[in-house]
Amino acid sequence: MTSPVSDSPLALRYTALTDVGLRRSNNQDSGYASPHLLLLADGMGGAAAGDLASSEAVTIIRSVDDGSTDHQGGVDALDHLADVVNAANQRLGDLIEADPAVEGMGTTVEAMLWDGEKFAVAHLGDSRAYRLRGNRLTQLSADHTFVQSLVDEGRITPEEARHHPHRSLLLRAMLGRDDFEADYSWLQPQLGDRYLLCSDGLSDMVEDDAIARALGAESIDVAATELVRLALEGGGADNVTVVIGEMVDASTLEQESDLACADGQPQLVGAAAESPQPRRGAAVDVHDSTARFAVDPEELRYAPREPSRWRLARWIIAVVVLLALLGGGAWYAYQWSQDQYFVSESDGTVAIYRGVDANLPFVTLKHLESETDIQVDDLSSFQQSQISDGIEATDLADAEQIVRELRDDAAPAPSATPTPTVPVTPTVPAPTETVVP
Repeated sequence: MTSPVSDSPLALRYTALTDVGLRRSNNQDSGYASPHLLLLADGMGGAAAGDLASSEAVTIIRSVDDGSTDHQGGVDALDHLADVVNAANQRLGDLIEADPAVEGMGTTVEAMLWDGEKFAVAHLGDSRAYRLRGNRLTQLSADHTFVQSLVDEGRITPEEARHHPHRSLLLRAMLGRDDFEADYSWLQPQLGDRYLLCSDGLSDMVEDDAIARALGAESIDVAATELVRLALEGGGADNVTVVIGEMVDASTLEQESDLACADGQPQLVGAAAESPQPRRGAAVDVHDSTARFAVDPEELRYAPREPSRWRLARWIIAVVVLLALLGGGAWYAYQWSQDQYFVSESDGTVAIYRGVDANLPFVTLKHLESETDIQVDDLSSFQQSQISDGIEATDLADAEQIVRELRDDAAPAPSATPTPTVPVTPTVPAPTETVVP
């Protein structure tokens, strides 16, 4: 198959096919194909209504197929697609809020909206989008899985990822929560391109080389049948759904009368075509001996997050733990403060206080331990300044020693007894007799 370049307008041939697989009792995949939209959703949640999740998501998202997305001047296709994907997520949230029995359900989303010139693409989860151009198969989407994160980090190889025991563990999916995040992008097709959207029931069972060969069959209808057959022969461990689109010259589109899309009508397959209803009440009676006690792997595909109904409980527990830690820290700090002592002033006299000299709202951290008769005014100006600031002591004995030293400094020096003085009579020299020779 070649990919010639043409200036003629392109059009989209399409087909959708699904099979419940060999190991499941119901189909939780939903698929949709039309001249403007290729869409696939792989529901998860097991008994928690994965089929309901995929069906509701496809029902909401396919409303974008209303002819309003036209590159000639209509609504921007990527914005329109993002709006309906968000609306689908909100719809799941509303269903979960109305019926706790479906808590935990979710779905992947793979969508390609054709605006007549290019595709607006939405991707969420591990459903995949492939392109076959010529004989070359390219995976267009990146799986939102734990295993893919290991590949991206270089910790395992893509081949090891195919056989990893946790290859289906999703990191991102549509769960009806506010924190979901889809990937959006534009894609420019060429004449002859074939695009495949598939659930992991195909990609986990069939190697890429075999997918490429089957996708290159003489027609997209034959390709869809061959891909499903290969998945079933590979084990059929899961529902398998394929949605295929082919870019053709718009002038030759009406000449294809033997294809399933020749009537121009949309094709809806899987759970969305069966209109599943919400499960009211518990899904399984624990006293029913016929109930299967094995856990459905679909219930664990989004294991990293717990159901949102526990969010409030987790927040309450976190707040209680935080308050307990803060309260314990505050009590320890208070007990420590009451083992401290300092010397300061009380009504003009020197006093010993227990605690720390600090003021906090509604909390008293210092208590008067004992007063003295030492007047602050009797101390030197330097000592008065120390007393005003508070003199810290290591313990009560140290505080009492500081008081004794202040008392010694404040006591007046003893006055000296004056020594009587004996008046000294001035000595008058005796008159000398002058001898006249």
